[in-house]
This record gives sequence, C-alpha cells and structure tokens, in this order.
Amino acid sequence: MATTLATLREIRRAQRADGPAAMLAIGTANPTNCVLQEEFPDYYFRVTNKEHLTDLKETFKKLCRITGLEKRFFHHTEAVLNAHPGLLDGTSSALDARLDIVAKAAPELAASAAAKAITRWGRPATDITHLIVSTNSEARSPGAELGLATLLGLRPDVCRTVLQLNGCAAGCTALRLAKDLAENNRGARVLVVCVELTITTFRAPHEGDSFGTLIPQALFGDGAGAVVVGADATHPGERPLFEMVSASQALVPGSEKQLNVRLGEGGIDIDIAFNLPKFVAQNIERCLLDASGALAVNGVEGKWNDLFWAVHPGSRGILDRVESALGLEPRKLAPSRTVVSDYGNMLSATVIFVLEELRRRMDEEGDKAAEWGMLVGFGPGFTVETMVLHATK
Repeated sequence: MATTLATLREIRRAQRADGPAAMLAIGTANPTNCVLQEEFPDYYFRVTNKEHLTDLKETFKKLCRITGLEKRFFHHTEAVLNAHPGLLDGTSSALDARLDIVAKAAPELAASAAAKAITRWGRPATDITHLIVSTNSEARSPGAELGLATLLGLRPDVCRTVLQLNGCAAGCTALRLAKDLAENNRGARVLVVCVELTITTFRAPHEGDSFGTLIPQALFGDGAGAVVVGADATHPGERPLFEMVSASQALVPGSEKQLNVRLGEGGIDIDIAFNLPKFVAQNIERCLLDASGALAVNGVEGKWNDLFWAVHPGSRGILDRVESALGLEPRKLAPSRTVVSDYGNMLSATVIFVLEELRRRMDEEGDKAAEWGMLVGFGPGFTVETMVLHATK
C-alpha cells in the first residue's frame, strides 16, 4: 500500500509544472467597420429606421455621451442589417440568422487575434496543447472553438474548453482556467481566446425603452483577444509577461438582478441595472481584500496605489466609482480608460486589451512600473473575478 501511494505521488509530481503559470504572449483584433461614438446615435436610429423617435434619440445621445467612449468596431454593417431586417426587431425568426453570421465571423476574428499572440510567443501553433474559447455571441456546439482550431492548424488532440454566456467576467474566468491547466499539466501551453460580436445583441430602439434597455447598444463593441499561457517558460524565446500568482471568484450576495445575460428568441439579451456603478463601488474593496492574500507576503496587501491594475472597463462610470472607492491615483486605471474609450466594452475580450495596453505602458516605464498587481473582471450574478499578478521586468 505504501509503495502504491509513493508511486501515485511520483506520477502526480511528474504531471505538474514546477513553477507558476504566466502569460507568455498577447494578441488583439477588431473588425474593420469603425463608428465614432458621437456619430453613433444618428447612425443607430438611421439604420434601424427609427428616426421618428426624436425624444428617445435625444435620451440615447445623452447616454452615449456619458459612457466615456470615442469609437467602437462592429462586424455588422448597414449592408448586413439591410439583408436581414429581422435583426432590427429582435424577432424569433432572426435568431438563426444571427448565429449563422457569428458562426462564420467569430472564428475568423478570433484567429486574427490568436495568430498575433502565437507569432509573439515564437513557437508553432502545433505546440498549443489546450484551447479555451470564451464568447457571449453564440450558443452552439461545436462552435467558434472548432473553426478557430482549424484556421490556426492546431493539433487534432488539442484539449478544447468552451465558455458561453458568462458575461464580461469570462475573460478573467478563462485565464483562471488556463492557469490551472498550465500548472497541472507539465509542458502545457494554453491558448485563451475571447471573441465577441454584438450582432447577437443588436436590435432597434422602441418607444418606451428605458436606459437599461439602451445601455447595451451604447456600450458594446466587437473584438477578440488572445493569450498564450504556460508554466516553466524555459523554451528559447519565451518571455513571461505576467506571472499568475493566485485567482479567485466571488458572488456578491443578493446581486442577481444587477447584471444578467440570457439567450432568447430574439437573440442575446443583456440586462444592466442603471445603479450598477454604485453597486460595484460598494462591494469592490471587500472582494479585493478577500482575494489579495498572496500580496500580504510582500507587504502590499490593501496598499492599492502600490499595485498595477488591469480592471475590466465596463464603462467610464464603473471606472470612476472603482477609482474613488479604492482611492486610486488617476494613472492607475489609465489602461482601462484608454481601452473603453478606443473600443467600447467588448465583454470577455476587453480585459485582454487592457492587459496588452498595460504591458505596453510598463515596458515604457521600465523599473518605475509596479511589480505586483490585480486583474479584475465583473460579470453576471454579480460576480467578481480576481487574479494577483506579478510583472516580470
């Protein structure tokens, strides 16, 4: 019996990596169709044939101004919308059309981001052992992950994991899963890809719509982000960007109505409470204190301005509230603010854009950059995903 246990321990030890998982490369991509936020209300009411709703349009203009966005990117164009008029009304007959559009476009956009990450990683795509794909844009199996694997030329035995309808926090969730896979499978190289297309949430405005109904149309954009994750980065050319120290998830009790994502007959509906930024501010520090235990060893637990921050930028309002609640210096959330301004909220993909912008700034700052930091995502429930990160120099 003792010999058997010793053998099992040896097998287990041999299967696992010796060091922590790390992000080894990052890539991002957007569709070519760009719409300026100041022009979006006119564009939105024109393409949906609702220009007669003048009062609602004025309300939407105010909403677009307070989001903090300057531009967004979309796969769908006026030509696509004109070819599928059912998309505008959110009718049940249009659901298949939405999913058909996503089925073709999502793997292509995802492959564009993933190819950049793999090139920066410096090893062939066939060295990828695990694939995690997150999307809120489809509900099919097989889905974008299979098309992506084919486009990239991944091995047939790559282990695939798919996350669907997990909201904005799914980018952090996917990275948490990648950390576990990399650390528990010696030599594993995990490709995380988050791809989002708003064609599944796009619909026309209607008289009587509230801010809550219009928020998704004012906030969300299309994009894809990819990260290569691995432990024991000893292969020539591999450079850890962020070591993934610890990860956690917390559900704020009684928060179920703050944020919801669901698939209905007319597509995917995202319900956002108008007081969500205030709710985030009331709960964020408690969640971070519970999740930041790994920082205590280094004496920076709770010293928020001593850290770097990669916060999912749900909107400018949420970032303002987080900054105030934690007493952060304005520069701390600058990467998140840049991303939400330039791309909008791309759900699960957004936090990968933030990580890319953060790493770019850290490389410019050199030794002045903070060494320890926090990755934070917000999702349905209300769920807070966190990860303690260590930046390599």
